[in-house]
Amino acid sequence: MLSVHTCPLATLGGKETGGMNVYVRDLSRELGRRGFLVDVFTRAQDPEIVGPRPLGENGRVIHIPAGPLAPYDKKLLYNHLPEFVEGVKRFAQEISYDLIHSHYWLSGLVAWELRKKWNLPVIQMFHTLGHMKNLVARSDEERETETRLQAEREIMGFVDRLVACTPLEKRQMVKLYGADPKKIAVIPCGVDLSLFRPVDISQAQERLGWPPDRQMVLFVGRIQPLKGIDILLKAIALATDDLPDLCGHLGLTIIGGDPEATMDREMLRLTRLKKKLGISDLVTFLGARDQDTLPYYYSAAQVCVVPSYYESFGMVALEAMACGTPVIASRVGGLTFTVKDGRTGYLVPDGDPAALSEKLKLLLTDEKLRRRMGEEGIKMAQKYSWSLVAEEIISQYRQLMTGTSLETPASGYNK
Repeated sequence: MLSVHTCPLATLGGKETGGMNVYVRDLSRELGRRGFLVDVFTRAQDPEIVGPRPLGENGRVIHIPAGPLAPYDKKLLYNHLPEFVEGVKRFAQEISYDLIHSHYWLSGLVAWELRKKWNLPVIQMFHTLGHMKNLVARSDEERETETRLQAEREIMGFVDRLVACTPLEKRQMVKLYGADPKKIAVIPCGVDLSLFRPVDISQAQERLGWPPDRQMVLFVGRIQPLKGIDILLKAIALATDDLPDLCGHLGLTIIGGDPEATMDREMLRLTRLKKKLGISDLVTFLGARDQDTLPYYYSAAQVCVVPSYYESFGMVALEAMACGTPVIASRVGGLTFTVKDGRTGYLVPDGDPAALSEKLKLLLTDEKLRRRMGEEGIKMAQKYSWSLVAEEIISQYRQLMTGTSLETPASGYNK
């Protein structure tokens, strides 16, 4: 398995860590439990962590030096891919693999080179698409490069199987890149139901030191313009203006990034915005948190908000639902499949703080509604267990290794 730019063992919420880390890690663990031997190759980012590290049963993460042994802008990693490829070849010269599963476009290019030497089938998942990110980019800095767009198109042409996490992403691959629909399998992302499960709210609040008389609105994700945190801040300001009594009994908890990163442009922008809106006392940037603590935050929260401009899937929404927490999310991308509007939460137009504020007020003032939506979310999340998702992925592996044609998966969106 290839995850070039980000390590599945990394703490979540950092600049380049998020849903893809969780996906690679949890899929690898599930495959290992089923007896598959899994090697995940990733770029070494620490001189103290080079070579293999364990990843569950039968799995390893292998850190390959390529470029600086430090965190590095992923847009610059393209120039170090030949070094990464050679490092993988050296490590694996005595190993015989059966298949390559690559994640993100950088890994797809590495898979292309390895396939030339190993002559193995390749299955690719992009997690995000450059064209889609460019459609919502609000500055040149946020735009993806032409190099990435061209690489994605070429990868879709050479791989044996593509995995789209939603039917919408499949349509985007076909329309924007000319991908062959006959080799695209639609398989949703999974959620670890042994970790993400409801915790009694009093227990969760006590664990976090959260006052029981204070309601929590929760955001989990990277601190990037694409995530729409500014819209959430504006929505909180509108809600507290309309319902002043909320001010003393409400807090917005933001998990992700590094609140001490004074040079981070987006963190600076958001810090200034909360001060301008007069809600500094309501907003706490906690920084990255270990995933084992997230169920306590989800369970302590009255609502989890995913205000992104683009999400290929939206794993945070699924994790929150598995913990019994209603979700308010933008009506974009994979969130339109994950969140059931009016049942497990609400979908609102992206970039619309007024619409988000209305749904926040509705949920924060109606405990019965929160409870009903939370129960529906728990039921919905059961369809995305890793045991079900891994079974579909394994089916694709078997088809590729036996040379059989694509079969329609039987669970997930097709159930």
